[in-house]
Amino acid sequence: MTYRALADLVMLVHFAFVLFALLGGFLALRWRASAWIHVPAVVWAALIEFSGGICPLTPLENWLRARGGMVGYQSSFIEHYILPVLYPTALTRQLQMLFGVLVLAINVGIYGWIVTRTARNRV
Repeated sequence: MTYRALADLVMLVHFAFVLFALLGGFLALRWRASAWIHVPAVVWAALIEFSGGICPLTPLENWLRARGGMVGYQSSFIEHYILPVLYPTALTRQLQMLFGVLVLAINVGIYGWIVTRTARNRV
């Protein structure tokens, strides 16, 4: 496999992780055991956003791209791939904090719904 293909694979896995962290709570509606994987993913995603850090997959992708003779990027995965699609401006610290709150709020809502639904079904 070429470095470019590996870099693209890392990017796809990274994107899938972002989607899973954001919306994976819906899987727990059907498969409760998925919460054991999803909750740590949400915590990780929120911590990365709140700390202003960069996920380790970003430097890995950049390293693979550099090894393949391509140009990497200096920003975060979200800023490089997702923000240009969602927003025309650069990622700010306030926006990054908002992403962290959004990840938590969506998932607290989903899990709150699951707990409420489960409690009602037991009565």
